[in-house]
Amino acid sequence: MKFQQGYSQKQQQTQKLAMIQELQQAIQILQFNTEELQDYVETVSLENPLFEVVAPKIQSDLMQMSGSAPKNDSFMQIADHSVSLFEHLINQIHLNYRDTFIREIMLVLVEYVDVNGYLKVDEVEIKEELQASDIQYLDALTLLQQLDPPGVGARDLQECLMLQTEQDDFAPELAYLLLEEAFDKIAKRKFEQLAKEYQISLAQIQQIMDYIRTLNPFPGASFGEQESNFIIPDLTLIREEDHLEVLSNKRGQLRLNFQENYFKRLKEQADEETKVYLKEKLQQFEWLSKTLGQRKDTILEVGKIIVQHQSAFFEDKQGALKPLMLKDVAKQLDVHESTISRAVNGKYIETDFGVFELRGFFVNKVNDDDTSADEVKQLIATLVKEEDKRKPLSDQKIVELLAEKEQKISRRTVAKYRDALKIPSSSKRKRFD
Repeated sequence: MKFQQGYSQKQQQTQKLAMIQELQQAIQILQFNTEELQDYVETVSLENPLFEVVAPKIQSDLMQMSGSAPKNDSFMQIADHSVSLFEHLINQIHLNYRDTFIREIMLVLVEYVDVNGYLKVDEVEIKEELQASDIQYLDALTLLQQLDPPGVGARDLQECLMLQTEQDDFAPELAYLLLEEAFDKIAKRKFEQLAKEYQISLAQIQQIMDYIRTLNPFPGASFGEQESNFIIPDLTLIREEDHLEVLSNKRGQLRLNFQENYFKRLKEQADEETKVYLKEKLQQFEWLSKTLGQRKDTILEVGKIIVQHQSAFFEDKQGALKPLMLKDVAKQLDVHESTISRAVNGKYIETDFGVFELRGFFVNKVNDDDTSADEVKQLIATLVKEEDKRKPLSDQKIVELLAEKEQKISRRTVAKYRDALKIPSSSKRKRFD
């Protein structure tokens, strides 16, 4: 009797553990974007001979995020496996410099260049470790800083911008000198003081500042990225005469092909151990198929609610968004808020005027009249766009102008939305040309 009870408890625990693991996997599958999902399913298929994965193909001219893809072509989601910054620098060193002690120092220094291209190393410690003189170390550092991309190997932002300016034959005259001698004043926008000290006009200062803004503060950041050339949307928006319809993007979905003949052949010839194995793999396939279907259905239901709520945006082609919270959609679908969060992150909808991430349609309410942050941001952007750049609007002035449009928000909120729009403060927007 005790044996039976113990066995029963152990069996229940095992079943409970299996259910927990399946729930965790289902949550993970919902959270995956299309590319991550494909990687996961293909990994599972390597251990399960009962099905094969058919990768999604895209036949659309809306998939390419920049520019237009040719019509009537089939596109696979191809990752751009660009070389890392480390590999890029190592290749240049081996190609351009002969085997000397200086090159050896350079190869060591490359290991201390971070992903943004900055050299993060204790110079005293590294010189002692390599037994390099000050001159040898400086020679190696100088050569490292001459490599591509311009600005790499800099030890701080000032040096990074100076290196880029030094290597640019078209840099404005005095740009390098100002960066070297008056970096703090440039950062603090003391234009009148700089013009007086260097005996140049405010228009020349403005020209130099415009040039400095074109420089890259993170020269290494573009290396080693493995982002997709194309985004595969999960949903497609169809514009009918009297309504908008949301569909799952079947062209962008991977399919699982069950190997029926292979399964039957093995089952007929199988011993008991093989039968257990086949049963386990069949259950895995059935569970995965069911979970992928649930994932598709959840994303579709969430997409329908979003389009219904944000119909003004889709009908007017990028009109203002209305307030929408994750909890609002969760309540409609009777699921947890975290489920909605997973269903929208990294998931996209294709329209006839662009491809948009579902997460972007959730915006907070600003005040009691259901005005969204998106609407207020558009108003702020318009005010700034139309302002006199010689006398840009302060945040307080924007507050007053918004109040005239019956949008009452605080100066602090204006500053927050301005930052979100990447609009500089009024002092930094001021121009002299």
